[in-house]
Amino acid sequence: MNRRALMIAGLVVAAAAGATLFFLLSGRTSPRSARVMQWIRNPAAHSEWAVLAGERCGAAPFVMPTNGFIGFLWDDSFRPGHRHTGLDIFGGTDTGITPVVAAYDGYLTRLSDWKSTVIIRIPDDPLQPGRQIWTYYTHMADAQGNSLIASGFPPGVTEKFVTAGTLLGTQGNYSGTAGNPTGVHLHFSVVKDDGQGKFLNELELYNTIDPSPYFNLTLNAAEADPGMIPLCQTEFGD
Repeated sequence: MNRRALMIAGLVVAAAAGATLFFLLSGRTSPRSARVMQWIRNPAAHSEWAVLAGERCGAAPFVMPTNGFIGFLWDDSFRPGHRHTGLDIFGGTDTGITPVVAAYDGYLTRLSDWKSTVIIRIPDDPLQPGRQIWTYYTHMADAQGNSLIASGFPPGVTEKFVTAGTLLGTQGNYSGTAGNPTGVHLHFSVVKDDGQGKFLNELELYNTIDPSPYFNLTLNAAEADPGMIPLCQTEFGD
């Protein structure tokens, strides 16, 4: 590639990055994006923002699946056209430290090629009895894709019963591409069943369910006050 082509490519990348940053800082996600950056830079200074693994908010069916700050919500948007399918909970630690636990009783599967992900089948939705749902947990690997999932759940395990609070692994920063890490966090989502006993593609928002009622918190970006921090005790602003 000649110098001119390299310069053009660089300008395109810079423009795309600038557009993404502008979108993050100008939309409804912007206060949450700012708080995520504050948390990542100094989690100890904002310890009151954190939820705790195994914590239950009142009469919520689910317990919290990890420790940390719930930084991004269901249906948040990080770039034009993007819709976030779950929760991003930032532990504020290095990889391999912050525990990830099952939010509810169910049957765990880890596909043979999953380095950082497990999914748990819940045969009877606690909020809609008779409906099957799935809970999805990912980013449990380091930047190179070395798994941080608990040894009891090796690749290929299927339908292993776990109870709420069972240790599934620890938070990581695997993005799906080795050497291109994301921030250390857990991505958690509630996924619909396809009606044939299988889970739908978690990457599409319409295949997931607003997790708010399962945790007894406002976790839907379209409904949440951007200035509020989701916590079991209360939801408060600055």
